[in-house]
Amino acid sequence: MSTADLVLRGGTVLTLAGTGEATAVAVEGDRIRAMGTDAEVSSLIGASTKVIELAGRTLMPGLTDGHAHLDREGLKEVLPSMSGCRSIRELVDRLARLAADTPPGQWIVTMPLGEPPEYFVYETMFEEGRLPDRQDLDRASTRHPILIRCAWGYWPFKLPLLTVANSAALSLAGIRCGTLAPSPLVEIDVDGQGEPTGRIFDNAYQPITEFTLFRTAPHFTADDRLRTLGRSMQLYNACGTTSVFEGHGVSAEVIDAYRALRSHNRQTVRATLAFSPGWSGASEEDVAKWVTEQAGRLSGRGAGDDWLRLAGVYAEMDSRPEEARMRALCAPQTGWAGFNYDCTLPRDKLLVLVKAAAREKLRVCSIQMENLELYEEAARESPIADLRWVIAHPITIDAGQVSRLREHGIVVTTHTNAYIWKKASAIARGLGPDKTDRLCPIRSLLDAGVTVSLATDNVPISLWPCIWQAVERLDRDTASVVAPGQRITREEALRCATVSGAYLCMEEHQRGTLEPGKLADMIVLDENPLAMDAYRLPHVAPALTIAGGQVVFQKVGSESTFLTKRGQAQT
Repeated sequence: MSTADLVLRGGTVLTLAGTGEATAVAVEGDRIRAMGTDAEVSSLIGASTKVIELAGRTLMPGLTDGHAHLDREGLKEVLPSMSGCRSIRELVDRLARLAADTPPGQWIVTMPLGEPPEYFVYETMFEEGRLPDRQDLDRASTRHPILIRCAWGYWPFKLPLLTVANSAALSLAGIRCGTLAPSPLVEIDVDGQGEPTGRIFDNAYQPITEFTLFRTAPHFTADDRLRTLGRSMQLYNACGTTSVFEGHGVSAEVIDAYRALRSHNRQTVRATLAFSPGWSGASEEDVAKWVTEQAGRLSGRGAGDDWLRLAGVYAEMDSRPEEARMRALCAPQTGWAGFNYDCTLPRDKLLVLVKAAAREKLRVCSIQMENLELYEEAARESPIADLRWVIAHPITIDAGQVSRLREHGIVVTTHTNAYIWKKASAIARGLGPDKTDRLCPIRSLLDAGVTVSLATDNVPISLWPCIWQAVERLDRDTASVVAPGQRITREEALRCATVSGAYLCMEEHQRGTLEPGKLADMIVLDENPLAMDAYRLPHVAPALTIAGGQVVFQKVGSESTFLTKRGQAQT
């Protein structure tokens, strides 16, 4: 009998498969070979078997982030950080140090003001009680164009967003007295004499300024994206995430980075990517033709392997098409978005897209419940119940909509960070007490048989706060529980982050639970998340993360706490 490549024993194994208890797991290649008691699994230890003694720790499936935007995280390390500046003087000093190390004339482009991961900006964040302006940045350097980029708006979830430029950057951008803003959503701040202050405000969650006024400033390069994508995966691995679903769709530059990383066997997070088309100038005939041509490679599980798949299409209705087209003029650069800005369509063309997708058995992914009606129109002509279409970011869902989601087999990915933790009480006030249960109603969805996958949206990147939010439903501003009847159990929350995530990726037969034959994507936790104090749930971090049978993350300082050794032949 052949022996295992890896054995983990002496712990608590949460299979999340309802198959009973185990204390040990054996891995052969990239898959689980056996599970059971220590004695049963130890019979598979041979001279070359790597043995990890869990010493009472908990082993469970790796997490799947249902709406991750994973590629953004590593990119945050490309631009110099402005974090920690408590005064404008400190900010100027930091920029001056950057200027000293930068050739004259070369752009200095930084991360947003404020603290990650949200990057809130407000006047009193600085000792001076005001926001910096171009004169402040000029004190750092007049020989370099300096640009402090605004945040991606869904990080702070608060408008307006602030960009700050020095005089040299304003000059290169052609911004002077009397310059008109490119959009009503952009405000070029001026002083009493009408001169630009260097502050530009975006009243849009997807910034416009960087793709219009400052389109000549450096953007993320293809090398930046490739170099940082592996780093992003390391950071997600460190939170216990072993798979992601990118339902918002990805542009060609992101796909290229993933493919290059995969070709070098450097991928440590499995990824299922929906495609984000660019529709500028497309007619209804163009849309229908595109679906017919692409369905062969994007339908079902799509094209790729167990690590990387391109499958499905992202669809969104035009809300402000003029701004979307404006941002798209900077293509192929997409900034923090990672999807094509002109992926939106007016309703009539979007209906052509979803109907054609239904006919061709192509999965559609979209955001917000307004798309449910379109899905249903498509389903009247061609059933979609088996296609696992997706609606992400639903804020409220009523009982009738819950039933309709179930009827059409639609998968929901929830953004609890925004709609429970950050904004629940404000949303609840708008709904009124008789409708509060509609807010992110995970309990109702699960009870109806709707598949719900938890998602971080990259703010922050750990799924553990989302797990906690789904269980406790606390609003951070009021510390109150919002719609307690929509709470779910810890085990249900863990299954939303594992089993449902695998289903979302159409890989429930490959992963999501710990069972023989499935991929060995696992995490080791110091405590059992089903038994630990609730307040510690959002802070859970793995001691080990294993993907495809290989350790892809080990907590710093934990090396000596694991007894890792090569086995000896058992008699």
